[in-house]
Amino acid sequence: MKVEQISIFIENKSGRLAEVTKVLGEAGINIRTLSLADTSDFGILRLIVDQTDKAKTVLKAHSFTVSKTEVVAVKVPDKPNGLSSILQVLDNGKINVEYMYAFVERSGEDAVIIFRFDDIEGAIKTLTENGITVLKGEHVTRI
Repeated sequence: MKVEQISIFIENKSGRLAEVTKVLGEAGINIRTLSLADTSDFGILRLIVDQTDKAKTVLKAHSFTVSKTEVVAVKVPDKPNGLSSILQVLDNGKINVEYMYAFVERSGEDAVIIFRFDDIEGAIKTLTENGITVLKGEHVTRI
């Protein structure tokens, strides 16, 4: 029920993000979702792609600093309080959210939230015990 995510450390300068996407595209790797957090000097680009290991290899070959981490994808109702209800379950379970980002496949249907937790196993257990759908990695990479 875990999803592999790659994180790329990139300088915050013109063209670096374009270079990452070009390298991946030329290798035939499809980006499924992403998040970019930046400061004045650098950024961390977090990606879920359809070929994680290949993406990591080609990016490293182009001198990018890349790491792989496990995250959790959760189906969230695309309606008011959808996210709030999930966060309340996590709070009740004393699960810390390190970061998260989201996307919607189709408007009006469920959204998908990507979570990074400090206790990934505890988070999965808490979510599933409370009837919340945790998606398999294969599902997310095929979206």
